[in-house]
Amino acid sequence: MGSKFWPKGGLPGILHHYTETLVTFEYTSPAPKPHALIFVGGLGDGLATTSYMVDLVSKLAPTPWCLFTLNISSSYGQWGTCHLDRDTDELAECISYISAYKASQYAESQRKVVVMGHSTGSQVVLHYLKSQNPHQGTYTFDKDLVHVQRPVLDGAIMQAPVSDRQAVHHICQEGFGEKTPAEMQAVYDELLKLARAAKYDDGDSMAPLHLSSAIYPHPISYRRFLSLCSPDSPEKPGDDDLFSSDLSDEFLKTTFGMVATRGLLRGKLMVLYSEKDASVPAYVDKLALMKRWQKAADEGGEREGRGKIWDDEFTAVVPNASHALSNDDQAEPRRFLAEKVLGYLTRVEREEK
Repeated sequence: MGSKFWPKGGLPGILHHYTETLVTFEYTSPAPKPHALIFVGGLGDGLATTSYMVDLVSKLAPTPWCLFTLNISSSYGQWGTCHLDRDTDELAECISYISAYKASQYAESQRKVVVMGHSTGSQVVLHYLKSQNPHQGTYTFDKDLVHVQRPVLDGAIMQAPVSDRQAVHHICQEGFGEKTPAEMQAVYDELLKLARAAKYDDGDSMAPLHLSSAIYPHPISYRRFLSLCSPDSPEKPGDDDLFSSDLSDEFLKTTFGMVATRGLLRGKLMVLYSEKDASVPAYVDKLALMKRWQKAADEGGEREGRGKIWDDEFTAVVPNASHALSNDDQAEPRRFLAEKVLGYLTRVEREEK
């Protein structure tokens, strides 16, 4: 047994507590490492669960960059009851911890921090960059959440930024597991009816497992179901509906178009979209969609001395790549991705703080 990607015997590193209950793992090597790449996984991910991270560890080993993997409250099977404000507040706490940790070893001018999100981790990245700082929301279902000031990032990467809404509609049209398209659509319709009828004034309610398990591998609340599936989109997108191809240009001005205004990104926003992502319907034109994101980001404003938000040097559709690059035929896409990330980080390293 064991992993087919990660080496037997493990990799060296340091486990850090960035809060009393949340941890981040730093992969170490003999090279001095003043800079940090912080990796945020997608739904169901946790510490080092995205397999191509091993390629990043190897690629970054001789460089001044170290890779951190972290867990947040929504990691593993807990995402169904969480939300993006908490995700980004906890990510901010991790960034602040890592910055203070690196400050004990390196001068500020020598230190850079970049965040990379995979899949729904990309929603965390964009939510971090586009939202008011600190967040202002209050939640009956998360009364203990305390918002924090989010630190400015030197760079940001989104890999496999796909639409959860369109992915769910796709499996309703194609069928999923042993269920036919008609059976999947019936499950979705019943969940939607229950979620719309639920009361939210005093908290949240869980979707019945006999229904939700047909779509999701973990329990999910009605509130998160509505946020991810966003049934009123594209007119009124839910909080999690950031990457659907049918969102209007006006709406994109409130997401990608707000990054420059918020001032939380010194460098540029890099995007790596998988060419053969099975969660993306065939009708989505990936290049055209990314061009719309670029237009919204760049028209949101230029930063004095730093230019436009969108990175057009290393952003790419990764040839033949699957969603998480975890198939047996993904060696070349993984190499391509790691090279792109290293190129981007090398440029960030040269840029002024």
